[in-house]
This record gives sequence, structure tokens and C-alpha cells, in this order.
Amino acid sequence: MTNEATSAQPIVNATLLEEGTLLKLVLDKPKGNVLSMAMMKALSEALAAHKDDPHLRLVVIRGAGNHFSFGASVEEHQKEQAPSMLASFHAMIRQVAGYPVPIAALVEGSCLGGAFELILACHMVFASPTAAFGCPEIKLGVFPPVLAAIGAQRLGYPLNERLIVTGATIDAAAAERAGLVSAIFTGGNPEEELLDWYRKNLRPLSAFAVRQGTRVARIGSGMLEALQEPLSKIERQYVDEVLASHDGNEGIAAFIERRKPAWNDR
Repeated sequence: MTNEATSAQPIVNATLLEEGTLLKLVLDKPKGNVLSMAMMKALSEALAAHKDDPHLRLVVIRGAGNHFSFGASVEEHQKEQAPSMLASFHAMIRQVAGYPVPIAALVEGSCLGGAFELILACHMVFASPTAAFGCPEIKLGVFPPVLAAIGAQRLGYPLNERLIVTGATIDAAAAERAGLVSAIFTGGNPEEELLDWYRKNLRPLSAFAVRQGTRVARIGSGMLEALQEPLSKIERQYVDEVLASHDGNEGIAAFIERRKPAWNDR
């Protein structure tokens, strides 16, 4: 596994656009833009660095290359690393969910596992027709804690339960029908289409008013509360029960070793 923390190249590229009113963050570790702990740290630091920019109205997160992200590092799901990985990931999710201005995810290609959980915490999601969303964790003998905590709010209870229990993926059209995706960009240049949307809908507004509206919308939604004790309880179940189980470890090991898992159903 590549040690991204020591890479000479940045793994999250930050660019201010539109006279400093829009921050673009690019997850830049192709081809999968895996959300390793190093990637999480870089994303969290980039968000923290611009949290108090007075004119900021929107943050856009996208992936370099053809995919948003394949999700969190499977290697870091191993028993020895998983508790610290989960703690870091959930801290970043809470940071995204409570950010003072809207964060929009621009999704092309695969958006799976932890990446799907990341966009659930964003305020808006835009997608290309190629986008695919889902959490396949159940196929590795584990479960997605953030999806369990806030998926019903973002997707509705029936779809959320199906995604958790089966590990199914949905396309951009299904995500739009569920209310998660705000728009599907079909013109061939999703970033330019998102900039057009921004210039029409947020750029003319007061940055102060945008911050106020963002805060009250999240207070009223109940999402911030769901990401506190409920998520902490779900995380404890993962650490205490899944990491102590045969199948939770077998599924991760089988994926890393590129073999079929041998389930013991315990």
C-alpha cells in the first residue's frame, strides 16, 4: 500500500475560484482517490484553512480522473488500524456536516463506501450520468456506520435499509429520485455546469446570509445530532462486535488477498 502521507504530490488540491467565493477541493490519488487516513487528514486541513473566509459561499469536492472515490482504504479496515481509522473518518464527517457554508459533492464515476458516506454529509450533491453510489461493506462482512446513522434522513428508510443490508449500488437517476442528487449534468463538462449553477443560485447572495441559512438548515434537519451519540454508538458496535468477529476480519482479509471469503456466520 502506498504511503500517501510521504508523497511529494498533494493528495487534496485546493483552489479558490470566483474571486475567492468558491473553494474547489480535488481528491487527487487516481485512479480510485481512496480515502486513506492521509487523504482524510488533507481534506480536513483544507476545510479548516478556509472555514473563516468571510466571502466564501460554497465548497466543491470532486475526484481527479474518472471516479469520485472508491471509498475508504480496505487495508486500514484491518483490526489493528480500524479503530483509529473510524475515529478519524467520523471526525471528518462531522466537520463536513457542520461546515459553515454549503459543501457540494460533484460525483463522476464510482462513489462507494466511505466516499458515499462523505457525500451524504455534504449539503448538496451533483452528478454526471456515469455516477454510481453505494456502500458494499456488507460484502466484506462489515457495515457502513455513517450510512447507518444518517442514510435514512438523506435517502429515506426503505432505500437506506436495502443499501446497508445488500450492498447494492444505485445510479445517478435513482439518487436523484431519492432526493440526494440535486441535478444530473449531461452537457459533458460537469464542473463548468456546476459553476453555472453556482453563479445563478449562490454567487449573487450575501455570504453572511448563506452561512446563516446553512446553519439553521442543519440544526433543523437533525443530522448533526445523528452524527453525535447515535454515530458513536454505531462506531462502538463496529469496534466491539465486528472487529471481534471471525467474518468481519475474514471479509477484509479475503478482499486484500483477492480470494473468496470463507464465512463462519459468526
